[in-house]
Amino acid sequence: MPYHKNKQQAFQAAQQGYEEAKDVFNQIVRDDASYGQQLKHLKQEVNEAYQQIENALEVASEHQRVQLEKFRSDLQQIVEEVNNEQ
Repeated sequence: MPYHKNKQQAFQAAQQGYEEAKDVFNQIVRDDASYGQQLKHLKQEVNEAYQQIENALEVASEHQRVQLEKFRSDLQQIVEEVNNEQ
C-alpha cells in the first residue's frame, strides 16, 4: 500500500507543479515593466514542474505515465512560445 500511496503522491505533486507553471504563464503581462521578473518566475516554475514530472515518471502507472507525458509536452509548448516571443 505505501508504494501505491507514493505513486499517487508523486503524480499529484507533478500535476500541481504543472498547474502552477501553467497559471504563471497565463498571468504574464508582456508589456508590463516586470516582464523579465515574470519570465524568471515562470522559468523556475517550469523547471520545478519538469523535476516533479521526472520523479513521478519513475514510479507512475501506465495511465499516469500518459498524463505525465502530456504535462511535459504542454510545458515544452509553453517554453517554445516564450522563446519565440523574445
